[in-house]
Amino acid sequence: MTNRKVIMVMKARTFRRHVKESFKSLGRNSWMTFASVSSVTVTLLLVGVFFVIMMNLNSVATSIEQDVEIRVHIDVAANEQDKELLEQEMKRISQVASIDYSPKEEELNSLIASFGDEGEAFKLVEQENPLKDVFIVKTKNPSDTMVAAEKIEKLDYVSSVKYGQGTVESLFKFIDISRNVGLILIIGLLFTAMFLISNTIKITIMARRYEIEIMRLVGATNSFIRWPFFLEGLWLGILGAVVPIAVISTAYYYLYDLIHSKLADNNFIQLLEFNPFVYQLSAILILMGAAIGIWGSLMSVRKFLKV
Repeated sequence: MTNRKVIMVMKARTFRRHVKESFKSLGRNSWMTFASVSSVTVTLLLVGVFFVIMMNLNSVATSIEQDVEIRVHIDVAANEQDKELLEQEMKRISQVASIDYSPKEEELNSLIASFGDEGEAFKLVEQENPLKDVFIVKTKNPSDTMVAAEKIEKLDYVSSVKYGQGTVESLFKFIDISRNVGLILIIGLLFTAMFLISNTIKITIMARRYEIEIMRLVGATNSFIRWPFFLEGLWLGILGAVVPIAVISTAYYYLYDLIHSKLADNNFIQLLEFNPFVYQLSAILILMGAAIGIWGSLMSVRKFLKV
């Protein structure tokens, strides 16, 4: 057997030893294990619930943003050649993503349909349609709507430009504030989780400080000492994520089933579909739990390696 193979076998045996020691340690310190897992569970449950709320709100906000459009009413004096020229000029605007043409006949039909049964009265004016032909403009970025509208308004053969002026600006401002506040709260919760879990794990390690000091004095390397604690933190984080995943998945399943049917006809407010959203959230919670557990263990054991 070559030296390289010997080294690989030794590393594999050492790693298996670390795994066994990490599980034994969890069993020996069962109460502290329970305390650490409970801390992770409570924290990740709060983070998970907040994630569900924020991700659904973000989905609704994105849907609303995508529905924002600029309606360019064409001057009645414009002929077909003028309309083509206007369309070409709008396409040259850097913020514009797409342009659709809606003749006044379609505009009237849409108006009639929007009023339902009461819209039948509008059919009386169908022969003398007072509406204008319209270009429906979408921007590459919803936040560019106001800029694009201002540029379009200055073009020839434009009668008026409508995009919900005033309301759209307030909407975008509210969405930006909501996203920023949500991000800050999630980051705050994660730092709080790290602090709580680090302190909980630190208590566990404090009870084993003599064991660490003895290992250090007899020549054990820092990495050899760290590995079992690294793995312990990993298991604690993963175990702490199990309950939040189960609770949130079950609750979201019934919530989605209850609310989805009621919102079926609502194009603006839609919950994220159970699959793949819950599986994505579960993966995020497991990764968060593992990262928090590892970070807490490594930060706590570091001070005892300075003997």
